[in-house]
Amino acid sequence: MKFGMGQYDFGFCVSSVKDADMIKYIADRDHYTEVLARCERVKHDLWIGTADLKDLYVGSGKNVVPFLSILNKLLKRGVEVRMLHAKEPGENFRADFDKYPELWTKLERKLCPRVHFKIMIFDCSEAYIGSANLTGAGIGIKGDGNRNFEAGILTDEPSLVDAAADHLDSVWQGVHCAKCKRKDFCGDRIAK
Repeated sequence: MKFGMGQYDFGFCVSSVKDADMIKYIADRDHYTEVLARCERVKHDLWIGTADLKDLYVGSGKNVVPFLSILNKLLKRGVEVRMLHAKEPGENFRADFDKYPELWTKLERKLCPRVHFKIMIFDCSEAYIGSANLTGAGIGIKGDGNRNFEAGILTDEPSLVDAAADHLDSVWQGVHCAKCKRKDFCGDRIAK
């Protein structure tokens, strides 16, 4: 797998899809119905890259629950969940986080203040690449009159899935840390 221009090749997430049949434009509410809904169906790996994390809720039967409860269930099933974000999450998110013990020990989480991309990788076979942060207004259950106008691509095209996974993984692995000029803003450095 190669990042779009051959910059990175970590080999951690090798797309198993041979012939892509989905390159779908995602707008507004589709982020909730098409992208966030995929998280519950993940079997092995869920990688999330986002600039902003706030309290985010999803429908679960007749209830509305924190998205963190979905991540907690995935972790209990043995799914690897990576979350890369730019800053500490909001107060409500942190309060919800404390309710789910699996998150404390099993969620892989790193911060990088330069992260602005919004990428989700589902079982190394599908990717979302777009504008929506992991917030209620960006990708959550909020109503149409309250949500942000967002746009992105959902795809199983191997070259796009691999490129997005490699891009996220290059930051996760600290490839850019040595030359980073924003270290003064990095409270929890990925690479020392």
